[in-house]
Amino acid sequence: MSTATLSIDLDAIAANWRALDRLSGAHTQTAAVVKADAYGLGAGRVARALATAGARRFFVACAEEGAILRQALGNGPQISVFSGHMAGDTDMISDLGLTPMLNSIEQITRHLEALPGHSFGIQLDTGMNRLGMEASEWEAVAAFVLDAGPEILISHLACSDEPEHEMNAFQLAEFHAMTDGIDVPRSLAATGGIFLGPEYHFDLTRPGIGLYGGLPFEEALPVVALSLPVIQLRELTIGETVGYGCTWVAEGPCQIATVAGGYADGLLRALGNRAVLWAGDVPCPVVGRVSMDMITVDVSHLEQAPRTLDILGPQQSVDDLAEAGDTIGYEILTGLGARYTRRYIQGASG
Repeated sequence: MSTATLSIDLDAIAANWRALDRLSGAHTQTAAVVKADAYGLGAGRVARALATAGARRFFVACAEEGAILRQALGNGPQISVFSGHMAGDTDMISDLGLTPMLNSIEQITRHLEALPGHSFGIQLDTGMNRLGMEASEWEAVAAFVLDAGPEILISHLACSDEPEHEMNAFQLAEFHAMTDGIDVPRSLAATGGIFLGPEYHFDLTRPGIGLYGGLPFEEALPVVALSLPVIQLRELTIGETVGYGCTWVAEGPCQIATVAGGYADGLLRALGNRAVLWAGDVPCPVVGRVSMDMITVDVSHLEQAPRTLDILGPQQSVDDLAEAGDTIGYEILTGLGARYTRRYIQGASG
């Protein structure tokens, strides 16, 4: 088989959610963020595993993602939409029982006029300047909106992966200033915010990357493994080059493995001449540029010719690979391509 195998451990995802739920505290509900197809791992399968683990509220980026999730989960679990109530979303929100997080006066007007009595939340901007209403906007409409009965007030931390960053305390204070005294559940913390401490947890936490084994959840169980099949082995002599641009030159006789996988599969071009793949516990350096469908790897030091090489697994996490590519684990996960044969693991760990 010439396609790579991406193994996804649903038991590990469920265990990571349970751990983050415990860290969130007994009086705080723990949701699950499954936007971007559950960070590239398959929203339907992942969300069903999380629902079995106890998750009852899920967050997605847009109404279209909510529609896919509702089909997978059926009625019951609450599905919240970060982008709010966009033009054209009304039927999906109504028919599928989605809960939009309204981000602006325009969205509030649209939602309350089109779907009076339908559930909604409010997103507030506490300094990230991305989504949500600023303090002056919220102050102008708060009394009217609160009469309509929002289910939750949320905001998002810009620097929660840097615990000492002054922005965390600033946003916490701003969130208190905008919401204290309001008898509505509140939510500020995603994965990083959970580790900032109980004062950031409020009534609901919304872990995302931590569910999938990524930082800043250092104790997370690994979730993904990616094994790339070797298409061809080639013997090189001193002075021969490998790949586009001839960026790697053999300094002596060597053996090069060409494996199936490239930047079309989410394996970044920046990994060329920087990353390593693994033959069990033995690292094998990437040589030459990563191309669209193939990566070339020096396997001269292996005792046996490999049939596959691992790029994600026990020896290399998504964050390790991200560091080699000068990016973040989020980008590695969400970029994992559709050509991989996905193998879901569930039930092995109890």
